[in-house]
Amino acid sequence: MTAYIIRRLLLIIPTILGIMTINFFVIQAAPGGPVEQLIAKLEGQQVSATERFAGSTTAELMSGGRQQESSYRGAQGLDPELVARIEKMYGFDKPIHRRYLIMLADYATFDFGSSFYQDRSVISIILSKLPVSISLGVWSTLMIYLISIPMGIRKAVRHGSRFDIWTSTAVIVGNAVPVFLFAILLVVLFAGGSYFDWFPLRGLTSENWDQLSWPMKIMDYFWHLALPVTAISIGGFATLTMLTKNSFLDEIGKQYVVTARAKGINERRVLYGHVFRNAMLIVIAGFPAAFISMFFTGSLLIEVIFSLDGLGYLGYTSTINRDYPVMFATLYIFTLVGLLLKIISDITYMLVDPRIDFETRM
Repeated sequence: MTAYIIRRLLLIIPTILGIMTINFFVIQAAPGGPVEQLIAKLEGQQVSATERFAGSTTAELMSGGRQQESSYRGAQGLDPELVARIEKMYGFDKPIHRRYLIMLADYATFDFGSSFYQDRSVISIILSKLPVSISLGVWSTLMIYLISIPMGIRKAVRHGSRFDIWTSTAVIVGNAVPVFLFAILLVVLFAGGSYFDWFPLRGLTSENWDQLSWPMKIMDYFWHLALPVTAISIGGFATLTMLTKNSFLDEIGKQYVVTARAKGINERRVLYGHVFRNAMLIVIAGFPAAFISMFFTGSLLIEVIFSLDGLGYLGYTSTINRDYPVMFATLYIFTLVGLLLKIISDITYMLVDPRIDFETRM
């Protein structure tokens, strides 16, 4: 077990290196980088980049020099010294291979630098967004697993019954309707849209949260999370429920279950003492991907609809604005967490079923 874990941890290094390398050179080659966006802004063109940029004002950048050719489209009317200062401000005065090596050296020590458009370090920006993403990801995943697994087991035990048919219809409809439509429906019904005004629409806590007692703080927190977590969870029930059901049905039909029943072992012990361990392996295998999806990528539209400022919205805005330090830092962190969760998933595999030995397959 120890040797397997060490090998898997060592494999993280080339995996992250490959992912970061591909993304770095692809993104660097894409047009519309921070230098081009600022040049277009100074030329008076309409761009989508943010109004703020680190360090220098437009007036300071526009000072002095003579004109010459520039490699940036739209920069022909700008002072070449100005273009050079813009390149240096964003670190683009260095060749691409040197920028790549500097990034790898910094990321090896978890030094993610500062945002191009905010006067803050990247790590402080990410940490400020984590409470929203952690809240949405953890509670949504917990709700989905706590409801889907028991429902899937019950559907397998009562396969073909009226309960099985109606619940299958419900989860399939829930899976077919986009998450953002459920979110809008919840807003219309329960957040002051057209009917009831029972739930808030902004932030994780109320403005007077600091003045509340601890029980009231907990209630206020879940009051704000009720609608967004419900919206995310509704669309996630179908896959896990049907996966659990089919996995249990497959195991229930095997010979060892028939033998256990013939020995007079009660149905509950057969189901949870024998079938459960084998049937849950495929469910455990899908947990890392499901958790990463909920935690990092699945909540962008939910964050927008419910005015929550989390990692999903941060990733979107940093991509639109070509805020490379934030983009690469979030990619690096997401990849690292995903790989570590995969290792944890394999360890859980072996704890659930000791017959599985990944170490002999490496």
